[in-house]
This record gives sequence, structure tokens and C-alpha cells, in this order.
Amino acid sequence: MPAKGEIDMLPVVTAAEMAAADRAAIEQLRIGEIRLMELAGARSADIISDILERNNVAGCTFLAVCGKGNNGGDGLVLARHLLNQGASVDVVLLYPDEALSPVNRNALEILDIYRDRHAAPLRMFHGISEVPPFVMESVYDALIDAVLGTGLKIGEPGQALHAPVREGIELLEHIRRRNGTPLIALDVPSGLDATSGFAADPAVTADSTVTMAFLKTGFFFNEGPRHSGEVRRAEISIPEFLIAPSACRLIDQEYASGRFILREPSGAKHLNGKVLVIAGSLSSHASMLGAAIMSVKAALKAGAGYVCASVPIGLADVMHAHAPEAVVIAQEKELVLEKARWADCVLLGCGLGREPDNIAFMRELLGITGITAGKLVLDADALYAISGTNILEESLDPVHILLTPHYGEFSRLSGIAVEDISADPLSAAAAFARKHRVNLLLKGHPTVLAGAGGELMINDSGTEALSTAGSGDVLAGMTAALAAKGVPVLEAGAAAAWFHGRAGDLANEIASLVCAGDILDAIPAAIREIFDLGEKPG
Repeated sequence: MPAKGEIDMLPVVTAAEMAAADRAAIEQLRIGEIRLMELAGARSADIISDILERNNVAGCTFLAVCGKGNNGGDGLVLARHLLNQGASVDVVLLYPDEALSPVNRNALEILDIYRDRHAAPLRMFHGISEVPPFVMESVYDALIDAVLGTGLKIGEPGQALHAPVREGIELLEHIRRRNGTPLIALDVPSGLDATSGFAADPAVTADSTVTMAFLKTGFFFNEGPRHSGEVRRAEISIPEFLIAPSACRLIDQEYASGRFILREPSGAKHLNGKVLVIAGSLSSHASMLGAAIMSVKAALKAGAGYVCASVPIGLADVMHAHAPEAVVIAQEKELVLEKARWADCVLLGCGLGREPDNIAFMRELLGITGITAGKLVLDADALYAISGTNILEESLDPVHILLTPHYGEFSRLSGIAVEDISADPLSAAAAFARKHRVNLLLKGHPTVLAGAGGELMINDSGTEALSTAGSGDVLAGMTAALAAKGVPVLEAGAAAAWFHGRAGDLANEIASLVCAGDILDAIPAAIREIFDLGEKPG
């Protein structure tokens, strides 16, 4: 649970964590399965009304395809609540009655009574073979996927499903494509692995998903976003205290704004975050000053009170031209050490290059206590410099360091193949942070943050606008600024990732046309939005 005064974040759970919470609700809180299923159906009916932009669903028509597990039971209960609101419902049961669990049979018996004694507008078909041709051609207001829940585990993408599950999914997908009918999945789109986001063949492509109790990790990774559509959460009386403390959390606007520290009206520049950026390089054949400029300007735009840039001194005039607010020093060890002792946060690596002398310089700095004693953000070429060394174990204080790799850099650091990282970024990041006792920001969509203390977070703000050269330099500078202003380095990375994503959204209406400079220019707008919404954070 969060400490008093902290902002809570929504849990994002794996299938195993969700199953454990279900069991705990039933066994420890004595919330019966029937009660949970009733709540799932009732809450889903209300959310579906909202999805369809109606006060209620009176007069609407639905087709619900139900499997034999609890997900199918949720669909049966949902059908009854839709009927209660005046809707007409066709239900396709994929399995015979005897294959259903007791709680599912109870839900089915109630529907039978509705149909037989109360002449409810309900038609029930037992098996795909009973579904008449006119159902395929009917125009429903919505299709309900209640075939599979969180129990499906996909060994590899495209894993085949067996009948009748396959037939149920194909029926839903056929009607959706033929008539353009919105398809709403209950809990998890059938065919999607709730943990990994891998999809089977076939898998439901939902327009909306009404998920029970908590968000699932599979919604955010691999094929999950494409299959889940817009995700709504149904509160079904499973409290968050039943979720393991190690569960992942979703970074949101409230969390990010709570970690943006405003300047005190009477505060001086040296009290508002001092950042040293060691970045940029110049050789006989290349210059990478652009990365230094981007990170320095990002630190300034994120509110740092004082920024010092350590760049090749021959490039000082160029840096001054682009960031006149920054102090510029040479990339000489004694000068850098003096400013490192002064700084509240040091950012090392953006555009420093991979020439042998540059690598040796970075490794030398990381062996000096004056550099590593305070907050330290390692990005880009600094990550290359420490790969294959023992620097993480020997020189660095895990509480104050944040590594910010993308998948390729993380593969080099960890020795894990990129495809294996992509398959399960959460586990890969958490295992690395735990092994090396270090904080990690793994860049991607979503971004994964794993803490030396076991924290695990994801950030899904932003779009393909961030997929552009220099975007990572902007994020690194923003992170250093927030850390310098007093936020713990992992939290600074998490908040910066959220604002960075939001700035990308605001940078251009056409995400594919955004460049890193646009993201940089949109940082103030992303922060100003928070202030416009209500009480100022900090």
C-alpha cells in the first residue's frame, strides 16, 4: 500500500496475480463466486451502456457468445442484466450444459426461467451447429465476447485454438467484419494471453474491453493493444490490498504531476535543481553535439534552475547559441569532478560516442566517488561503456542511479536477446534490476520502470511520435531535471516518461511527423495542462 500522502496508481496484473486475488476474495473475504459473477455482469451492463453512449440499452440487440469457464458465466449474467434493461439478447453456448461449472449452470438456469416463464426477448443456441444462418446476417447493436478469460496461456504468437473456442471467435469476427458491429470483450479478448499480450489464431479483435477488477499486463504489450481496443475497468469488489506489493503499477497523470516540483517564489536558481550534463562529442569525422543540445534544453524546459553542459570545448559557441542559459565547461576530468560535486544530478552519455578515448573517459568517471555518490542518470553511450564490465557491481550506488536503455541497449547490458526482451519486458526488467540492485527505465511502448527496491511500473503515455532520433535525449534531460529538483531518481524517470509522452502527443496532430525538437518545444504545454486541470502539483 502507498505511504500516507502518496498518490496511488492502478495495478496492472498478470493472469497469475489476478487468479490469486480472485482466490483471496473468495477464501479470505468470503465473497462467493456467484456474488463476484453477479457483480461482473451488472457492472459490465452499465459500462456497455456508456460505451454505446446510451442512458440504458432498452431496445438494443446483442449477441453474446459464451464459453464454459467463468468468463462464459459472466456473459450469461450480463445477458440477464441487459434483458432487465429492455434489450434483446441472443446467446450462443459453445459447450453442453454438463460441461459448465455449478456457478455457470446457476446463471444458465436463471436465463432458462426468463425465457420460459417471462417471455423475455431471449434466444439461446446450444453450440455453433444450432446457430441459424439469419444470425450471421443480423445487425446487432453490439457483440459480446465471453468465450475465454485470463486462463489462456500462449506459448508463442499464432498458437492455434481448438474447436469450439475457435468457432466461437470466428463467429464473432465474421459478424463484426460483415456488419461493422462493435465487439465488446469481457475481461480479456478471447485468444489473447492476459499476461504476455501474445495472440492465438484466431483471436478476438475487440473495439472495447470491459476488464474485471484490474488492468492486465497483456493489454499493454505485443499484440495486446491491437486486440483490446479501449479498455474500461469494472469494479467487482476485489480490493487492491489483495494484490501482491510486487505487482506492476500504471503511471498516470496524477502520479506524474505529483512529482513535478514547482519553484518556490523566493527560491534562488541553485535551490531549484542543478544539473550537470556530460554529453556530446566531436571527432575528425563526426559531431554528436545535437544529443547534448537536446538533453540540455530538455533539462531547462523541465524546470531545472541551473544547467551545466560538459561538451568538447570547441563546440561551446554552438551550445551557447542553442542554449544560452547553460554554463559550458570542457570535458576534462578535474572540471567535471568539480561540477559533479556541485550538481544535484549528473546525466552522462548522450552523444558521447564510442571512440576508445570516449569509452575510457566514461569508465574512468564512473569509477570516481565524486561522480557516483549523488543522483546519476546513464543514457546512450554510457550504457555502451558499462556493458561487459563490473562497473554496476563495483562502483555505483543503486539507490541513486537510473539506467535508461532502449531494447537494443538493454540486450547488450543483460545478454538477453531482443526478441526475448520483447516477449516479456516486465520480467526481463524486474530480473535485471533485482540482480544488479539498480533502477532501470526500459524505453519502448510502453516504457517499463523497475526499481532497485522491487518497484515495477509501466508508462503508456505517448504514441509513435516518440519514435524519432533524439527523443531519448529529451527524456534523459527531463529525468535529470526532475531528479535534481528533489524527486527520487526512479520516480523522476517515471514522471518524466509520462510528461515526455504527453509532449509527443501535443507536438503535432500527425504523430508520424513529430521530431525530437517538436517534443522539446511541447514540454511546457504538457506541464501547463496539469496546472489548467486543477490544483497545482508539488
